[in-house]
Amino acid sequence: MSGIDHLVLATHDLDAARARYRALGFTLTPPARHPFGTANSLVQLQGSFLELLAIAAPADIPEASPVNFSFAAFNRDYLASGEGFSMLVLATRDARAEGRRMRAAGLDTYEPFDFSRCARLPSGNEVTVGFSLSFASHPAMPDAGFFYCQQHAPEHFWKAEYQTHANTAVSVDEVGLVAEEPSEIAGFIAAFAGAEAHRVHLDGLVVDTERRRITMLNRHDFRAHWGFEPPAAHRNNQLAAFRLGVADMGKARALVEDSGVAAAVERHRVVVAPENLFGAGMVLAQRSGG
Repeated sequence: MSGIDHLVLATHDLDAARARYRALGFTLTPPARHPFGTANSLVQLQGSFLELLAIAAPADIPEASPVNFSFAAFNRDYLASGEGFSMLVLATRDARAEGRRMRAAGLDTYEPFDFSRCARLPSGNEVTVGFSLSFASHPAMPDAGFFYCQQHAPEHFWKAEYQTHANTAVSVDEVGLVAEEPSEIAGFIAAFAGAEAHRVHLDGLVVDTERRRITMLNRHDFRAHWGFEPPAAHRNNQLAAFRLGVADMGKARALVEDSGVAAAVERHRVVVAPENLFGAGMVLAQRSGG
């Protein structure tokens, strides 16, 4: 069983996304470029992060093939029909071993992908960080990407200065998918995560990872659980929302109320609907135990 590593949040305008997340009380890493045509900026939390991602150099994007998944081409094609939560990433110490495990479980898998990029430290110095990725896909979820990420220089990647946020966010506590029939995708999600899916009520299913929960709900139950309409009605079986744990709910509420960002500020949580956050819904709530 593995934990959530990060969420890919695809946007047309990286600067605008950075400004919106900053207004909501997040510290962001400086923008960085991938060697395959995308650019990102991160919200680092404790052991996981949000990746705000945009297309920076379309000509540099490699196309996919039956054996090679293209991270950049997937997000380019995803953005062609709107912004949102495009990919769920789990952490691993051995991406190749996870690829073999997923393939043995019957999932559609691809050749491992290795790359490196420059990263700017809080001091202003630049270092090289490296990653190995193993992808899996499911034909019923063409608009949702899944992969494992292995970091090769974590000492350069994780920095306390980037993990300190005015809204006191500390963790990704839940990821939400919306599906017409959650049971149709539960087997894939469980096999991907290396965990069991269990039913929370008649239609909803969850998979508990080493770090936090993946929830699969139909549109009606999604609305009741998350507090907003599912995004992108043209996409079925999609990644749609995430819940972040905060250390101080009072600080989070006050900051969001003063941010100018449209949100429902409730006693026990803050809800930002997808239309106000580049297609991906977010909930801030008191951090879960564990």
